[in-house]
Amino acid sequence: MSLVNDLEQEVENFKREYEKFERGNKSAGTRARKVLQDIKKTCQEIRVSIQGAKKEEEKAVQPSES
Repeated sequence: MSLVNDLEQEVENFKREYEKFERGNKSAGTRARKVLQDIKKTCQEIRVSIQGAKKEEEKAVQPSES
């Protein structure tokens, strides 16, 4: 669940920086883009985690063939 919490925190950070950018702070735009990149990485980690869990579940369900 830690990755989901990380994602939520990153989204909050993005919102703050984007609001600053909309008010004219160009540096906040750079920070907002960086946070979006971090969000992308976290989303990929979550996707890999979910896929791994699905594969482990499939292995556990299938009877072993010898």
